[in-house]
Amino acid sequence: MNFETVKDIIIDSLLDSAALFPFLLITYILLEYWERRNEGKSLDLISRAGKSGPIVGALSGLIPQCGFAAAASNFYAARAISIGTLVAVYLSTSDEMLPILISNAVGTKVILKILGLKLLYGIGIGIICDFIMSRKPQNLDIEPLCEEAECHCAGGGIIKPALYHAVKITIFVLAVTMVLNALMEIYGAKLHDDIVFRRPIVGPIIAAAIGIIPNCSASVAVTQMWVEGVMSAASLMSGLLAGGGVGLLVLFRINRNRRENIKIAVILYVSAVICGILTEFLSVNL
Repeated sequence: MNFETVKDIIIDSLLDSAALFPFLLITYILLEYWERRNEGKSLDLISRAGKSGPIVGALSGLIPQCGFAAAASNFYAARAISIGTLVAVYLSTSDEMLPILISNAVGTKVILKILGLKLLYGIGIGIICDFIMSRKPQNLDIEPLCEEAECHCAGGGIIKPALYHAVKITIFVLAVTMVLNALMEIYGAKLHDDIVFRRPIVGPIIAAAIGIIPNCSASVAVTQMWVEGVMSAASLMSGLLAGGGVGLLVLFRINRNRRENIKIAVILYVSAVICGILTEFLSVNL
């Protein structure tokens, strides 16, 4: 890579991380506020949401900002939402898909169909996850976040510890994003020439593997390949459904239960592949 390419990678990584920071900061402020206001009380947010948790999560994920996936990861680590709600957010997250589709003059009906499929798949898989892996409501627990950041959240106001958390996570995301962007720059071009993405079953499997890369730019690569005719509708859906932005990255950073994190990642990947194959089976045209 030449100097200009390296400079572009650094600038793009900085911009992506800077865009993520406000979502992280707001999330931590809310977590700090809820924890202090309800200290010693059960917030029972999962019970309060009931079966609508995955629906609310999927709707929130449609907003074209990967920051919502990061926020959901934080809330899940704090035991504020269910696994079904978290998975629903990941599956419906749009990332940079919309700007790419709009900039390529993709029709409104096609965009709405893609969003609708992501919403339906997100809600369906989320409800199934909650039904199979439901857990008892728990108190909102921000302690794991404090221990990961090695700070003392109990004293003082809520802004300082929230800012500390947000800055530390943003720096971590920035470092990983730079590496991922470099890999995409080196190997990404080869993906456009591989017609494997049009093959039934195999296409969705590989597309989901690309989409699950914890980086907002993964959705850019998947969407652009579909726009250029390299990828089928089934592969597009698998890649986009698996693309939870930096949500998984944040989850692995702050959630102490590593086995649980791996399980969620596997659920996300397998669900994306199955939904992509289902899209092929139903002969859905975009």
